[in-house]
Amino acid sequence: MVASMVEVGEETGKLTEMLGRVADTYDEEVDNAVAALTSMLEPVMIVLMALIVGTVVIALFLPLVRIVQTLS
Repeated sequence: MVASMVEVGEETGKLTEMLGRVADTYDEEVDNAVAALTSMLEPVMIVLMALIVGTVVIALFLPLVRIVQTLS
C-alpha cells in the first residue's frame, strides 16, 4: 500500500499529501491495536490486584484469629 501511495503521489506531484495519508492510516492502526491490547489487559490487571489485596487482608487477619483462638 505504501509503495503504491508513494507512486501515485510522485505521479500527481502531491507526495507530501500521500505520505500524510499513509501516516494517518498507520497512526489509526496503532491506536486500534493499543486499544485492543489495553482492553485485553484490563481484566488480568484486575484479577492480579484482587489477589494482592486478598493476600494482604489474609496476612492482616490471620494473626488476629490466632490470638483469639489462643485466648479462648
